[in-house]
Amino acid sequence: MTRFRPIAALIDTVRYTLLRVEGRVLFVTLNRPRVLNALHPPAHFELAEIFDAFAADPDLWIAVIRGVGERSFCTGTDLKARAQSGQDEYPSSGFAGLTHRFDLDKPVLAAVNGMALGGGLEIALACDLIVAAEHALFGFPEPKVGLAAMGGGVHRLVRQLPDKVAMGLLLTGRQMNAQEALHCGLVNQVAPAAQLNSAVDAWLADMLACAPLALRATKQVARRNLDYPTLEDAILADYPATQAMLASADAAEGPRAFAEKRPPRWQGR
Repeated sequence: MTRFRPIAALIDTVRYTLLRVEGRVLFVTLNRPRVLNALHPPAHFELAEIFDAFAADPDLWIAVIRGVGERSFCTGTDLKARAQSGQDEYPSSGFAGLTHRFDLDKPVLAAVNGMALGGGLEIALACDLIVAAEHALFGFPEPKVGLAAMGGGVHRLVRQLPDKVAMGLLLTGRQMNAQEALHCGLVNQVAPAAQLNSAVDAWLADMLACAPLALRATKQVARRNLDYPTLEDAILADYPATQAMLASADAAEGPRAFAEKRPPRWQGR
């Protein structure tokens, strides 16, 4: 069984991120403000280790990712670093250690506090919920520098947005503001910058009121069911997270708490 360094051991050793744990929630802040939180290979591998540890920690139920400061969530690849090295290097789990991570059933929320461009938008698209500050911007400028959003951006955008909206962004390098993103369903909520943290906290409170294994089962089924050719196949398929949920102590605690007219005490097991 692969062993990961626990989050507690990473908090004081990370260089390109800030880590904070509050109860059951891990807060991950991209911390490269001089390059608008653009990422280079060492940052990708650091984030991969962070999300490995998050996935393996039974006491952490939800993760939130944002960028340091108020200008930028993440502006994608650090092009100066790429120009110097002549190549990109990513962990197997993809950009920011997240975009190719298809086995993470715990919810991840993106708090987009500014520009989410290129790989930054790919990170946000790989999350389950997006809460954006009203000055946030979204886009894929890669074609303007001879590249394309191949870290999952093209694939996810055409699945998450109407075709013409997605292609309009992908084929022009244009940027979409937060209200446009809300209108087309790219984000869950837009909040004034000063209220972004409060908006995120409200979503977290709603999720933490739910059984964590129920959320994992829901996410796993929602993400995997489209792999099946028919609705019947999808409904009749086996989902390990659903089996774990049904066999859990929490599955008994929920009805018991309802009958006793008290809040449930979730254990995540």
